[in-house]
Amino acid sequence: MKSICVPWMAAAALAAALLPSAAYADRIKDLASVAVKRSNQLIGYGLVVGLQGTGDGADVSFTVQSMKALLARMGVKPEETVAEFEKAVQKTGEGKMEIKNAAAVMVTAELPGFAKPGQKIDINVSAIGKATNLRGGSLLLTSLRGINGEVYALAQGALTATGIDAAAAGAKVAIGVPTSARIPGGATVERIVDTPFATAEHLVLNIREGDFTTMSAIVGAINGRFGDGVAQAIDSVSVAVRAPQDLTQRVAFLSMVENLDVQPGEPPARVVVNSRTGTVVISRNVRVSAAAVSHGTISVAISATNEVSQPNALGAGQTVGVQNAEVAVNEPNKPMFLFQPGVDLRQIVDAVNQVGASPSSLIAILEALKSSGSLRAELVVI
Repeated sequence: MKSICVPWMAAAALAAALLPSAAYADRIKDLASVAVKRSNQLIGYGLVVGLQGTGDGADVSFTVQSMKALLARMGVKPEETVAEFEKAVQKTGEGKMEIKNAAAVMVTAELPGFAKPGQKIDINVSAIGKATNLRGGSLLLTSLRGINGEVYALAQGALTATGIDAAAAGAKVAIGVPTSARIPGGATVERIVDTPFATAEHLVLNIREGDFTTMSAIVGAINGRFGDGVAQAIDSVSVAVRAPQDLTQRVAFLSMVENLDVQPGEPPARVVVNSRTGTVVISRNVRVSAAAVSHGTISVAISATNEVSQPNALGAGQTVGVQNAEVAVNEPNKPMFLFQPGVDLRQIVDAVNQVGASPSSLIAILEALKSSGSLRAELVVI
């Protein structure tokens, strides 16, 4: 395959600057990403020290074992460790070493694509034992490994915990999660992830939401700018792009590809409902076929009045309390609204607002419309 020459790419870049962008167009970099640029997950096991008595303690055996192994690696002789442990046994009388200022944690991180040794990445630290608070602790040197077992980063540093846990006089207040913390830039990358970016003949772009219309628009935009055959669709998600062999030209070529404007396809009609918060999001492509909807609630009110029954002065009766109850049933007179075929989003919202439906009532209406087959959209309840 012949390489794409630099003057040709410069001419293409000049043409891209002179041509006006399409209305409501998106850049390819906002719709797709290079497959070899994918991130990788890292995980590690470590110790957090410096806690104020909120660590694991003696009940978590693996924390004690980890601390003993760490002390041995730091130069403390095994026999000295045993001697200290025996002293602790004699002092506590329980046969356990108390470590209240240390906690065993799991450390996770996301290694970005093309990350190089020496770069910093953020890490998350989570307690796995009986630690109640990681606030103020420091993570000791921890290896972060990939799925293949190789070490890709080393983590260490002071924790940033936003959660607060306070207890006094039998009352307890917790804000956030004090057993989880972060260290911004707390890990240093030690190894790169090998990718075929420099050697592959074709580079694959994956769009974030699979759509044949969007994929056709991306392929047409790339081939229209750089020539037929440069881009070839694989399916509704991936497109293979023929790139120059020279790395400098390859980077410049991908930069121009990412900044091409395309008209993406309309997303599928979808209604997203959050049942916990009552939030409803309706895409503009939602349509409703002919349907009649009546929504109303029946309220029952019961009121009780306490009275005293006083007997006649000459009678032999006793004074007793009497409770009178009144029951009232109220059914609001809310009108029925009619959906004509092909109703759009604005008409749906106006009709629902007309009957004064609350968010929970709107959810019930949408679920009923979906069950009846009148809602021409995907209903997603989260």
